[in-house]
Amino acid sequence: MCSALPAFTLLVYKCPVAHAGIVTNWYAQMSSAPSRHLWKPILIVAAVVFAYAGVLAGLSRLWWEDENYSHGLLIPFVIGYIIWAERRRLASLAPRPQVFWGAAAVVMALLMLWAGTAGAELFTQRTSLVLLLAGLAVYFSGWRLLRAVGVPLLLLVLAIPIPTIVFNKIAFPLQLFASRCAVWAMRMFDIPVLREGNVIELYPLGSTTTKKLEVVEACSGIRSLMTLVTLAVVFAYFTRPSDDEGRGGRRFERFRSLRAVLIVLAAVPIAIITNAARVSGTGVLARYYGTEVADGFFHEFSGWVIYVVAFLLLFAFGWLLDRFNPTRRGGRGDGGAPADASEVKAEVVENPAPASATVRVGSEGTAGLQ
Repeated sequence: MCSALPAFTLLVYKCPVAHAGIVTNWYAQMSSAPSRHLWKPILIVAAVVFAYAGVLAGLSRLWWEDENYSHGLLIPFVIGYIIWAERRRLASLAPRPQVFWGAAAVVMALLMLWAGTAGAELFTQRTSLVLLLAGLAVYFSGWRLLRAVGVPLLLLVLAIPIPTIVFNKIAFPLQLFASRCAVWAMRMFDIPVLREGNVIELYPLGSTTTKKLEVVEACSGIRSLMTLVTLAVVFAYFTRPSDDEGRGGRRFERFRSLRAVLIVLAAVPIAIITNAARVSGTGVLARYYGTEVADGFFHEFSGWVIYVVAFLLLFAFGWLLDRFNPTRRGGRGDGGAPADASEVKAEVVENPAPASATVRVGSEGTAGLQ
């Protein structure tokens, strides 16, 4: 049963600017420093691009050719948009360089690049780029900038293909799960069926011989799993609640972090279950309309439909979590704000603050995943 569950494949350039996130590490210096100092970040960016030119070219080519990772084509553009949207806040972060830890991360990244090149291990080469960018951020601006660009770095990690041995360890159990679900659904419709591993054998109506449907690797759902997890990170970031009135405090910060984690984790069962439903539906229809439905227009169209359903379920889960927002008025997550302004005024009169006291409103935020 051949699958073509779409990822994010679009007609974009074959060589996306995967190193766009590098500019963030020196945005504060570039925005305020005189033009005579611009050569320093430009030189560092050029050095990184030169060292990873082969890695970036191979990664871009794989995104273009392999449907399992075609969502990576959009990752550089999403990263660029996030950095552009947060450019003012990133520039306002006070630099607190951590030279030792930053240099250690850079050296470790270069060693990983060398080892990966010597051993022809692509995953090590590609992950070393992420470590290098993180090390540069810490070296020049400290941990605050690293937290601020946490989401772009995480998206870059999700766009890196996992090793084949790990891929197969994940894909085959998913194939078996999808085939079991298909057999269970078909038996609910009193359809005689036999399963051997990931191969389903049945009698289509009007046929005198049995037909076999194979839940191949593409039907395992790992493609939709990787794509939906990436989408969940983007969704959690762009829909993160804000506390403009400063009523949430630490409780709100914990809620926002927990909300992001739960949304990303929820993407895993949603992707697996929706793919199993798709395979089950294909098996049932194969009984009444023949096994051709496993390869024709229905199979292509069902991939889009199931993906939209998966995203709607993810959206619904996020909406449900927002009902528990501590700053939401009139709900279970109500932060307990005073009913009217008179109560606030009375409290201030009864407990006047010292004239020399300094009150800090709000808390430091980050552009990272919270």
